[in-house]
Amino acid sequence: MRELEGARFGNLFASPLLAHVWADGSELNAQLKDSILEHARRNPGRELTNVGGWHSETGRLEFCGHAGERLIGHMRDMTEEATLRLYAEFAKPRASLNWTLNAWANINGPGDFNKVHTHPGSTWSGVYYVDPGSSDPDAESTPLHLSDPCPSRTNIFFPELSTSNVLIKPEPGLMILFPSYVPHGVLPHRGDRARISIAFNVRKEPFP
Repeated sequence: MRELEGARFGNLFASPLLAHVWADGSELNAQLKDSILEHARRNPGRELTNVGGWHSETGRLEFCGHAGERLIGHMRDMTEEATLRLYAEFAKPRASLNWTLNAWANINGPGDFNKVHTHPGSTWSGVYYVDPGSSDPDAESTPLHLSDPCPSRTNIFFPELSTSNVLIKPEPGLMILFPSYVPHGVLPHRGDRARISIAFNVRKEPFP
């Protein structure tokens, strides 16, 4: 087998993910939380992937005022950074792209959850955590559930080496960005207070 020592070995079809805790998260979250809870008191919300809980209208977080504008800016910066790194992985110059961005707020109470789903028609999807919904910072909290978009890989190809599900623990100020084709959901909430997050989709133009 010594002849094969120099053989090239790598991985195909990996899905990128970018995670970052924003330095101004504490300042932003105090304002965002008040605005979201007040908006939820005045509006019935929507029912989409959420089972229970509250889902705001989709837009640009206008009801969150200046804090919403700043967070939209962070979403754009996150998108640009992830896209820059993606192009670098393929050793290609960064393409000039325009983005369409939509965001919405979520409030999950005890037992509320979000069904596993994808976001067809978008390029990147993400979530930002305003309040993980637990008074204990060491608690497991209610995680974001990401699934392998290629289930046959984890079912038949060395399943003992494969990871079909990834759970990401929320924390205040954390933003996660991943491709919109990645199945994701939220497990039933078990915290002692409302879990508040802001989800978003980013679509490159022209699409796809």
